[in-house]
Amino acid sequence: MFIRLAKQHSQFVQDLVMNLQALAIVLERRGYLASCYTCGDQMSSASFMVSLGDNHLIRFLVSDYGITWTEMRDDRELMKLEGAEAIAQLQELANLLKSQPESASSAYTAAVAQTI
Repeated sequence: MFIRLAKQHSQFVQDLVMNLQALAIVLERRGYLASCYTCGDQMSSASFMVSLGDNHLIRFLVSDYGITWTEMRDDRELMKLEGAEAIAQLQELANLLKSQPESASSAYTAAVAQTI
């Protein structure tokens, strides 16, 4: 049972890394400064970063050790989430990009301001 769970977890991390790479590409094409770095070719970890303008930065880290979402503005941490909450926040960003590609940054900023 544990070996099966370990394999499922590894596959989950790999899927998440591939999706982060795709999201970084989409963001770059829409004019955002975005990057997704991985270590090695096994895709077992990634560091995803995007600048939404006005010194607004999002960093999403994924590895076998955990998943974190950190949002900063003017070098101050606004929000830090882990695990499922971090993934949900990433999905919210992706949804906003789908629904409002021109104003995703301002719409996202407004949504974050409501939660803080």
